[in-house]
Amino acid sequence: MKNQQRLSRRMLLGGSIGVAGLLALSANPQSAHASSAILHKSDMASIDAMSSNSINTGKVGNTSHASKATTPLAPSKTTPPPTPTLPKATPLPKVPAPTPSLPFMIGDVDPKVNGFDPMEMLTDFDRGTVSKLPTGQTLREFTITATNKTILVAPGQKFDAWAFNGRVPGPAIRATAGDHVRIRFINKSTAAHGIHFHGIHSGNVDGAFLSVVPGRETVYEFDAQPVGVHLYHCHMSPLFTHIYKGLYGFFIIDPPQPRPQALELAMMMNGFSFKLNPGSDDSNDLHAINTVAYHFFKHPIPIPINKLVRVYLGGMLEFDKLFGFQMHSNMFNLFPTGTSLEPTELTDSVLMCQGQRAILEFSFKFPGSYMFRSLYSEHADKGFMGTFQVK
Repeated sequence: MKNQQRLSRRMLLGGSIGVAGLLALSANPQSAHASSAILHKSDMASIDAMSSNSINTGKVGNTSHASKATTPLAPSKTTPPPTPTLPKATPLPKVPAPTPSLPFMIGDVDPKVNGFDPMEMLTDFDRGTVSKLPTGQTLREFTITATNKTILVAPGQKFDAWAFNGRVPGPAIRATAGDHVRIRFINKSTAAHGIHFHGIHSGNVDGAFLSVVPGRETVYEFDAQPVGVHLYHCHMSPLFTHIYKGLYGFFIIDPPQPRPQALELAMMMNGFSFKLNPGSDDSNDLHAINTVAYHFFKHPIPIPINKLVRVYLGGMLEFDKLFGFQMHSNMFNLFPTGTSLEPTELTDSVLMCQGQRAILEFSFKFPGSYMFRSLYSEHADKGFMGTFQVK
């Protein structure tokens, strides 16, 4: 009994035996007698005295402990602070619906509204009324009329244009090199106009010098030369106004020996400013091929696989100093101005400024959708983007 009391006191102190010793005693109680035998009798007496003192006084060494049990604290009668009242939420202001990143992509333009179809324009070549002169030379006669016309250049987007034969661009007139060309021009618009033809002919028939006032008409006559893809347009002052409002078109002169048979497409790069009175240093708000933004993205151009395609490409954008054409996943033979029957390079893009033009020849080896667009991303985002659908 006395040995057990000594063992309990030693376990309470713990400091002389240590944690390892306590663990050893717990694991093997019989070793307690062996452990106590190691201690000197005087040390054992000291430990017993310290144990007895700590039990009676609650003190071990210089450390004091309360000998009585601690009385639990009474519950606090303090009223808890009131829960703060959150202010009423202020309703968010109504935010207008975000503008689509490609606003002209939404909806479509009915060609019947404009009176012309960009898709039909691709293959609509006006070869005139053909006859023979007494000399045996081929005569081609055309009539071009200028009018005021409000057109849709994108869904819901009206533009007050000047138009040749009720369309923008005007008709793609076509002749063969050496033909005699006679063009009757009638002005039914509200402003003075004229027609300047690119090519080689007498300066006396250059419409840049002759102003045809509203209600009047004139005739231009010359021999068609040289071979190539050319332009005609109004040249009255201010020139930029007559261009950006739509008075331009293709004038194509074919070689006497026709080019290889191909699917031929007339593609005019053009643009429009929606400002009331734009200045010469303004920019276009919309870009397109054949006037209507994204028309050929919504209505892809069908192309037979392995079919030779010949594009007559022209650029009549006012305001934009540079623009261009790029085709994806394919390349074309480039004929600048079309005055040579041999291409200058094989490429997938061509850079132009106003009045430049070229012939592009290519074919597709694989079926699928092939994008074409402006070289400038800004112009592509404003409507100059389309696809060829190859089957």
